[in-house]
Amino acid sequence: MTFSIIALDQKTGCLGVAVSTANLAVGAVGYQALAGVGIIATQYDPHPILGFRGLCLLAESIDVEDVLELLLKSDEGRSRRQIHIVDHHGNTAGWTGDCVGWAGHKTYSGFSVAGNMLVGEKTITAMADAYQTNIKSSFPDRLLCAVEAGEATGGDKRGRQSAALYIVSTEKYADLDLRVDDHKNPVAELRRIYEESQKSYYLAFRAIMPTKESPHGIYDPMMIEEIAAQLAKQSRH
Repeated sequence: MTFSIIALDQKTGCLGVAVSTANLAVGAVGYQALAGVGIIATQYDPHPILGFRGLCLLAESIDVEDVLELLLKSDEGRSRRQIHIVDHHGNTAGWTGDCVGWAGHKTYSGFSVAGNMLVGEKTITAMADAYQTNIKSSFPDRLLCAVEAGEATGGDKRGRQSAALYIVSTEKYADLDLRVDDHKNPVAELRRIYEESQKSYYLAFRAIMPTKESPHGIYDPMMIEEIAAQLAKQSRH
């Protein structure tokens, strides 16, 4: 049903996920993340409450393997669940239940890949290879490259419908939250939206939003224009 990658960016401390599925709006329920804590994806039979419960346990500095064990013990539907976890240190854990079709996961230091109802193991292997190969790319681009690689190897054997890219850094709200809820080629559309999000004017708006350090934010149309101009100039060099 789904293939996904979740990861910690060791350079910035950001946590992120990129995912695609042959179902509507995978970005609505397929993952939960909290800056400075971790990220959890539940799939095949998504369970958002399980994800939030796991984040609470991670916030108490419980080891990821122990968190996974506690979640599975409390989950009567674990046999039809797939879960993978990355904490803010880059520790990972994963579980694949008795899913229909090919299903599995691979955990690494700093990231994890998982999928179910796939054409085969090559989908998640290609995702892992792409993420590691594109080490010089930005964190969101690496996540996208991984999902694109999974898509290129066949992805979800039923087809495609939705995709999402979600990243948290230091704030309670997402640093980047992009969704394609219903599209005939969702991964390609997600790439298009991501490229749009990297244009200078959007980045300028992001730069003046409220943060922990600046709780009231900055609203100054002239400053937005100035930041946008500076970002545009930088992109030309």
